[in-house]
Amino acid sequence: MKHPAAIPFALASLCVASAALATEPARPSLETLERIIESRTPETRVAAPDQERITARRIDIVDENGVIRMTLSGRTPAPVIDGIQYKRVFNVAGMVLYDENGSERGGFGTADVPGGAAVLALDHPALDAIGWRVSPDGEVSFSINQAPPLLREPKLDNRLVPGVQAPTRIRMLVAADGTPSIALNDKADRTRLRLTVTEEGYGAIEFLDAEGKVIHTLAPEAGLQ
Repeated sequence: MKHPAAIPFALASLCVASAALATEPARPSLETLERIIESRTPETRVAAPDQERITARRIDIVDENGVIRMTLSGRTPAPVIDGIQYKRVFNVAGMVLYDENGSERGGFGTADVPGGAAVLALDHPALDAIGWRVSPDGEVSFSINQAPPLLREPKLDNRLVPGVQAPTRIRMLVAADGTPSIALNDKADRTRLRLTVTEEGYGAIEFLDAEGKVIHTLAPEAGLQ
């Protein structure tokens, strides 16, 4: 027979255990995991490299159908969109990713622009979706673009039209002078709300009109309300 003093402790332990069970997140069953296991002994290493060094201007990675899915190059190929290759604005040395149809869907590298830049993008079917850029003057930016409508050109075999205009809806920036900001844009690509830090070090929320003029500022520390 348990000592009476031990009973409350036992009940408390059961309550803690029940609470832990109640908060345990949902998870796949063992049967589900067994069904989706590809291999219990995946290849994760090689005994020795085939070569200590590979020198090449371009390396293509292809899938089982022979479609190029990744290219690593000192001069990346011009972008392919829906089966048509278009001129690139400037050369980028780095890696490009392609979808199962061979269309460019992103990449990263260094851009051959005056002063040099580092860039990274992931794409909608015919336009950048998100992009990072480190500019020569020290500015660092991150943009999220709204997906444009998928337009097709009958005279180009009904292929997708690249570069259809679409607004940048969110833009994060650290300017060359160090000023940080997060801008929210309307459907016409006009900044209407901006979070920033003033030169005095005060956090501020700025509201802008359609012409880009700041019409109201919230900066409690600075007394601007």
